[in-house]
Amino acid sequence: MTIDKSWTQIRKRSNSVVFWQGLQSFLQMAKPHVNDRGFIRCPCNRCINNAQHQLEVLETHIHRFGFMSDYNEWIYHGENVNAASSSNVPQPNSGVHDRDEMFEVLEDIISNDAEVDQLGSQSSNVQYDDLFTALNSELYPGVSSFSSLNFLVKLMHLKVMNKWTNKSFDELLKLLKLAFPKMDLVESHYEAKRLMTKMGLGYQSIHVCKNDCALFWNENSMSETCPVCSESRWKMQEGRRTGKNVPHKVLRYFPLAPRLKRLFTTSKTAKLMRWHQAGKSTDDNVMRHPVDGRAWKDFDRKHPEFADDVRNVRLGLAADGFNPFNNMSISYSMWPVVLTTYNLPPWLCMKLEYLMLSLLIPGPQSPGKDMDVFLRPLIEELKELWENGIDTRDAGNDRKVFKMRAALLWTVNDFPARSSLSGWSGQGYKACPTCNEDTPSMRVIGKTAYFGHRRFFPSTHRWRSNLDFDGRTERKRPPRRFSSVDIMDQLRRVKTSIPGKHPNYGGVKRKRGDDELNWRKKSIFYEPPYWAEIELKHNLDVMHIEKNICDSLLGTLMGDPHKSKDTDNARRDLQHLGIRSELHLYEDGNKLMKPAAEYTFSEANRRKFCRFVRSVKFPDGFAGNLSKNVAHNDSRIVGLKSHDCHVIMQRLLPVGCRSLVNKTISSTIIELCTFFNQLCARTVNVTDMVKAQDQLVIILCNLERIFPPAFFDIMIHLVLHLPEEAILGGPVYMRWMYPFERNAAKPEGSISEGYVVDEALTFCSRYFDDIETRFNRPDRNDDGIHRTSRLFVFESQCKPMGKQSQVYVEKNVRDRAEFYILNNSPEIETYLNQHKQELQLRGCLNPDEAHRNEFADWFFEKIYAMNRVHAPEVTHELLSLASKSNIFVSSYPACIVNGVRFVTHARDVRLKTQNSGVSVPGTENEIFYGQLQQILEFSYLNDFSVVLFKCKWFRCDSRHMVTENNITSINITSESYKDDQFILASQAQQVFYVEDPSREDGMSDIDLLQDNSSSNFTLFVDLGNLPQINLQRNDGDVIPIAQPFTTVSQHVNKTASFLNDDDEDDETVEESADEETDEGNNDVDTEEDDDDRSYHTSDSD
Repeated sequence: MTIDKSWTQIRKRSNSVVFWQGLQSFLQMAKPHVNDRGFIRCPCNRCINNAQHQLEVLETHIHRFGFMSDYNEWIYHGENVNAASSSNVPQPNSGVHDRDEMFEVLEDIISNDAEVDQLGSQSSNVQYDDLFTALNSELYPGVSSFSSLNFLVKLMHLKVMNKWTNKSFDELLKLLKLAFPKMDLVESHYEAKRLMTKMGLGYQSIHVCKNDCALFWNENSMSETCPVCSESRWKMQEGRRTGKNVPHKVLRYFPLAPRLKRLFTTSKTAKLMRWHQAGKSTDDNVMRHPVDGRAWKDFDRKHPEFADDVRNVRLGLAADGFNPFNNMSISYSMWPVVLTTYNLPPWLCMKLEYLMLSLLIPGPQSPGKDMDVFLRPLIEELKELWENGIDTRDAGNDRKVFKMRAALLWTVNDFPARSSLSGWSGQGYKACPTCNEDTPSMRVIGKTAYFGHRRFFPSTHRWRSNLDFDGRTERKRPPRRFSSVDIMDQLRRVKTSIPGKHPNYGGVKRKRGDDELNWRKKSIFYEPPYWAEIELKHNLDVMHIEKNICDSLLGTLMGDPHKSKDTDNARRDLQHLGIRSELHLYEDGNKLMKPAAEYTFSEANRRKFCRFVRSVKFPDGFAGNLSKNVAHNDSRIVGLKSHDCHVIMQRLLPVGCRSLVNKTISSTIIELCTFFNQLCARTVNVTDMVKAQDQLVIILCNLERIFPPAFFDIMIHLVLHLPEEAILGGPVYMRWMYPFERNAAKPEGSISEGYVVDEALTFCSRYFDDIETRFNRPDRNDDGIHRTSRLFVFESQCKPMGKQSQVYVEKNVRDRAEFYILNNSPEIETYLNQHKQELQLRGCLNPDEAHRNEFADWFFEKIYAMNRVHAPEVTHELLSLASKSNIFVSSYPACIVNGVRFVTHARDVRLKTQNSGVSVPGTENEIFYGQLQQILEFSYLNDFSVVLFKCKWFRCDSRHMVTENNITSINITSESYKDDQFILASQAQQVFYVEDPSREDGMSDIDLLQDNSSSNFTLFVDLGNLPQINLQRNDGDVIPIAQPFTTVSQHVNKTASFLNDDDEDDETVEESADEETDEGNNDVDTEEDDDDRSYHTSDSD
């Protein structure tokens, strides 16, 4: 049987379903041929079958680095050599598409209508007449390379990509017309937008009652007054209409069906809509996409007829309010409702280009309990798509028409918005939607505290009888698990309420009955027949929970008068409960005194923590400049945004607090931060989440013994349910609000018009290869295009940056560097072994030293002797490698390797970012840490070169490295391996160092390393590299992939390449989240001294 190997030639691997399916078939074929340790040769362009890895690493390497081009007979992976033939490997298509790209664009746009069978019948469609006229018009007489439409679309795309103003675009058009009078081009931006709108999918304007009682839609579309409150549909002036009928409010609805159809009728995305079937995890314990979660699997089991067709669409919904005027003094709340498609690969489905705006709910007031009124058009369409489906052409299956159906899996919202959508109030004694009526809560002065997590322990647990918590024995049973049947039974008891905010109708406050619990309404989402049985209906948003917890912890630790939960009333609560008498308020004369608590920093420690945060320097693109959030007098940390809290919670707080409060408090905080780090991993381990559920109960109970009850708002309690939701829904990054929270700058009408135009331009840009678009623009730290070679060392993925300088390297240093290059060239391992054998036959007393000193000359003579007799194995690359490098070496201050920016330490100290920290794994699960001193490019014959990092390595033995609370301290005053400082640039993994506030001046300088091996830490969902996962075992150990050696250079894995995915993902969060800024990541020179201080390091993954 002929094996299809065409997928190995695909270059754009991230967006290719064909490549992914071919890779999975290859792995299945190779699976029976792994050795007894589960290892097999890796045929990626890095390892070229010289290194052995587990299948998970093969999957990662091949997807990231590509399949080696000259491996035509898969003899190491199960192919029968006699049946294999290199001639069967299809070659890349070198043909050139000789027609205008816009022809294909219009073809796909019009085929979105399943009633249209041929492109030739389109001229009769008036809607597209102007587009075909522009498509058939030359931009300029005699210029056939550009049609008028093609040029205009690309020009508009540049406007959007570079954020030109409308006025500047008009001025550019005027200049073009002035310079080229015969150019066939529109006169203004308005005309261009009108033409672009014809390629968009449009929207519907639906009038809304001024009191949000009802929509003037369907049966009420012709009504002049509200069917609920009888208010006029139109704005009135002195009891009469204005000259023109102007509605009070307008809801913009963007129909869902045509947008879903376009994903299938477009050749660029049709096959991607099947990814969830081909890309699901084969390990039930590993989740990297919602398809791997229990909720998706349960849905498929309950609705097999829906699951049978993989093209049926699974959707997620997000809604949140924002102020479009960017002026907080103006009270205005507009609510966009956005949908995402979970059929797509995880690196695409949360990208802006694939999010679909569905509703734009007008302000100025938040819809609140009347959210269902505005959701009505969307829910009706969802019901239609579930029950009947819609005819859709599938460009991935010869444009055959199939019946597409869709289902809403869940919603993603912050906690207040969740209350509006779900109907369960997030306030009061029963605020937790999971614990329901069993929510652990108690009344304290002025608020409700969600306190009492001892009840989650077994009845015999010793902490249940401990009076230190609240002065009482805990006898309540653990909260019950409420099934879908239980929830529906509760909803039957909920009374129907009148919608709207009219003071005589829906605006009348109604007291809920005891049997209604916290239900305010039965949500409109229960109308689709499948919704009641969904296990995970409304996600708890980790982004907002993490931010609120970070604010509470920091505010209380810092004693911030505005954010601290340690208030006077909190102390009075302790007095009322009769616990912790040492913290009770007392009178001293005429003054009311508040004793200092162990959980707050002293004045000196508060300043020390602020200086610690101010001193942090992150890698490029990792986070904002947090020093801007530290008050000038080092007394407060202010203005933290969601992403700032994300980084502080997972990176800085565990280090900063451990020496400033006692060990019991710091250990508990560190355990909580470690959980968030693990929860936010790209790949979620089910076993880890099950363990975390039990561990969180202990963590929360320890917090109850530390902080007063007033500290425990609902956000603290909700952490307890995050592991279970991760098991149900899969990785958090596909279920949080980071990609959805985007501030706009214009009110509803302008946003709607702009969205339709932007939607059309985004669609067109998929077909453009000759200009930069959202789909082909290079990453911030893009390596560029690299030459291919048969030798691993000549294929170093490195892009030098900065001013090049020629330096002379002393002979002994250059000899060590060249031997390192040779020793890390797996292709010449035969020669390395041959030379060692000759040394043994000679009876050499110190064969290792002789091998290092003599191999280069021996190898040179050997290869040149073989070349003189025209030995076929001597290639240009091998001859160049044997000929040694140029005496002069190029030096650079910075470079980009494997998508990560590295900067030499000498330059790094002058920047606001930190990119000089490096680490490399050894063969015995040890890790070496150091600082990058020089970036050296060694030149060889035939224009080949190798980039090496010269590093300062720190001692990593037990005397100089101590681990406590998953944080490792490493002494940097003691340098190691001074004679063996080189590594290949592609072998380096980036870490960053953070000053340790526990060290006083004059003490030994310490670098601290956070052990993050249990979590592939990530911040958002650019995720072009998501299939590249599991470079580490589930137990966190680094996978050894080379023979044991004796020096640091030899301890480096010979062919290891590392997945460094920090910059682009983290940078995307800063660009996409509504509050974030990347100002802190500019390379700004400062006058800081290059002093040795105490640091904490963390893998910038």
